[in-house]
Amino acid sequence: MTAWLRMEILITLPLLLQLLGVSLAVYIDPYIKKKHRNVMLINAGIILTLIIQNYAGYLIDLDGHMIYMRTIVGIYGYSLRPVVILLFFYIVDEDRNYRLFWYLAALNVFIHLTALFSGICFYIDGNNRFHRGPLGYSCHTISAVFLVYLLYISYSKYSRLRKREFIIPIINALLIIVAVVFDGIVDYRLCPVTFMMITVVSGTVFYYIWLHLQFVREHEKALKAEQRIQIMMTQIQPHFLYNTLSTIQALCKKDPDKAFEVTEKFGTYLRQNLNSLNQTSLVPVEKEIEHTRIYADIEMVRFPSIKVMYDISDRDFSLPALTIQPLVENSIRHGVRGKDEGIVKVLTVKKDGSHEIVIEDNGTGFDVEEMEKSDSTHIGLRNVKERIESMCGGTLMIESVRDSGTKITIKIPPNFERGG
Repeated sequence: MTAWLRMEILITLPLLLQLLGVSLAVYIDPYIKKKHRNVMLINAGIILTLIIQNYAGYLIDLDGHMIYMRTIVGIYGYSLRPVVILLFFYIVDEDRNYRLFWYLAALNVFIHLTALFSGICFYIDGNNRFHRGPLGYSCHTISAVFLVYLLYISYSKYSRLRKREFIIPIINALLIIVAVVFDGIVDYRLCPVTFMMITVVSGTVFYYIWLHLQFVREHEKALKAEQRIQIMMTQIQPHFLYNTLSTIQALCKKDPDKAFEVTEKFGTYLRQNLNSLNQTSLVPVEKEIEHTRIYADIEMVRFPSIKVMYDISDRDFSLPALTIQPLVENSIRHGVRGKDEGIVKVLTVKKDGSHEIVIEDNGTGFDVEEMEKSDSTHIGLRNVKERIESMCGGTLMIESVRDSGTKITIKIPPNFERGG
């Protein structure tokens, strides 16, 4: 085995392994949409043919007598390089119209086809030497336009990313530019696979990793949206709807004014729960307390033995929507509802720089360890805890003693002041 052949194997084998690896990853990746998967696999196939084209061009050049075949191979390579970048457009943002760019890609193909009968783009002379014509850099120019637009749509689509994540597509673009420069100054006879091709393969791997991060993030957003729906459905249980309507019906005969008041509060309660579906940001604690009061007032009409008391001394912070109200509902439904004098206390206080929310009741209590081990949802407790931790870096601690009551303490970091 010659030294040249060993060098070529060392260069080509890692490229083929990268291409095979990214193709397998794309094929089995559960987060990638089918149309994205198909585009990436087609792109991988095109890149593979371009690697073969690089070798074919090199071997034909060594022969020195296959000028026409070398021209055909050159046309193929220059025609498809911009298409590789163009296909990535559909992976980043499939909803845009890219017709103009396909026209440019077609124009690039036409320009290079002129090499069959004209030297306006490039030609191979009788001594098997490559010469560029006036339009010899059309592939490079169109590819550069595509590359800039790829960066633009990547930034537009994912502009809310942490800025450091966007360094991957930027580095890929810079590497391609450097590769084009090296291909212009290094004798291709020393390396049949061009620097451009090596960069495209590695860039495909890096770009897939970057896109995978975005696909996972979009999947997480969809899960959070589904979770918000589940939270709302947890909050609006059929029995609560039925019992509230029954209460209103009974009040219509005994106390019409009270019936009107409860109906108004019930409508506000439903509207605020529906609004929470689209609430992805934090809300002021006063808004959450207001929603909690509306729910508690309805329950206290139904169960006169229950009292919900408030001590709101800290009002200057934000938290996830539907945080306090589910916990008060949990205290009422599973804690104090059956007691002769059930009391639920809600207080907010600023302590040691953090914002504390305490929901305490004198209800039946429960075994915290058993609740944490249980697979069943304890009236939204787990959902509330997960959202407190993920959305504002807070904590939720539960203390409960059977037949004595439950105390839930939420701590919100000081950097979540309202408006901050």
